[in-house]
Parts: sequence; structure tokens; C-alpha cells
Amino acid sequence: MIFDENTARQTAKLLLDINAIKLQPGKPFTWASGWLSPIYCDNRIILSHPSIRNHIRETMARQIEKKYGKPDVIAGVATGAIGIGVLTAEYLGLPFVYVRPEPKGHGKQNQIEGHLQNGQNVVVIEDLISTGKSSLNAVKALRDADANVLGMVAIFSYGFETAIENFKKENVALNTLSDYRTLLQQALDTKYITEQEQELLAIWNADPANWNERLTKQQ
Repeated sequence: MIFDENTARQTAKLLLDINAIKLQPGKPFTWASGWLSPIYCDNRIILSHPSIRNHIRETMARQIEKKYGKPDVIAGVATGAIGIGVLTAEYLGLPFVYVRPEPKGHGKQNQIEGHLQNGQNVVVIEDLISTGKSSLNAVKALRDADANVLGMVAIFSYGFETAIENFKKENVALNTLSDYRTLLQQALDTKYITEQEQELLAIWNADPANWNERLTKQQ
């Protein structure tokens, strides 16, 4: 769920402007999963643009305060959300921890890096939501450490139905600065894509796993 339409449109515009998100329905990317995708999102590019990273961190911080008040700790999901998570925690004047995909295989074998006390209220920050599995893995690690996870805030979500179901199943509130639906409308309004391309992009979003086969049949 997006926080509000204005925030979603502005965020989508900024991500397109700096090529953090690229739309190529005619020349799709290949994801690590093997899926062909007409979109590629790398929100770490935000960190290379000072004015935009400041805008994102301040927007994220304001939305966190509006929805949750002041949590005790901000947690970033490694590795993509460490940067924006630190910036947001700094803006709010809060402690920061980050969560690895799995415990380290040496040393203290930490999965959560940083100081976290039992029962502390935590808001988790993520850069991108696809299926939500890695994000929810971080939530599980925090809950196992007796943290009270208030919810998760992300920069962008593909809006996959499977992600919505996964977050609902784990009872985790998710809010994002922008999402795929808003992105397509912003891209169409600014003539980044055509109406035909928008239709193709919408078809992919509805059934990404089978988009490869559909695309092959059309060629």
C-alpha cells in the first residue's frame, strides 16, 4: 500500500529521472530467477544523487513518524536497504541495525548487526519489494530476537499478488513510497512509454512467471 498518491507520483518521477528504474518492454532484462522482465529496479543508485537521497530519506522519515510515531530502532534489510536505512535513522535521530539474509558462518554468527534490546519497537526499511520473501525473512529474524516489529516501509514495490499474500500471512504491515501501478501512469503521462507498452508492462505484472512464454509466442 502506498502512503499517498502525491508521494507515489513524485517518487516514481525521481526514480525514472535517475534511471534507478528502467522500463524496456521491447528488450527485457533477465532476473536471477530466470524470469524475463521489462523492468529493472536498482534503488541503490539513489545514494549517488545527494538531493534525491535526501528527499527520499526525509519523505520516508516523515511517513514513519506519521504512521508509527517514533520507534526505538530502524532496521535495514541487507544489503540494498542499508544505505537508505542509515540515512533515515540519522534523520530521525534513532539507532540503526541491519539484518543479514542468514547468520554469519564465523565469529559471533550474527544475523542482526548492531545493538538491539528485547522488546524494542522496530520499523524495518527495504529498498524494493518483489515477492517479499527476503524482506519477511528479516522480520522473522527480528521477531526471533524479541523485537516488536511495527511494520515495514519500502521505496518501491512491484505490487505482485504473491507479495501481498505473503505479508498478510505473516501479519506485517507494508507501506511503500511508490508502486508499479503509479510508475506506469507516471511513465505514460511523461511519454516515457506508449499506451501499447503500458499494456505489455501491465500484462507482465499480472503474471510475471509466464510472461517469458507469452513473449516467445508473440515473436
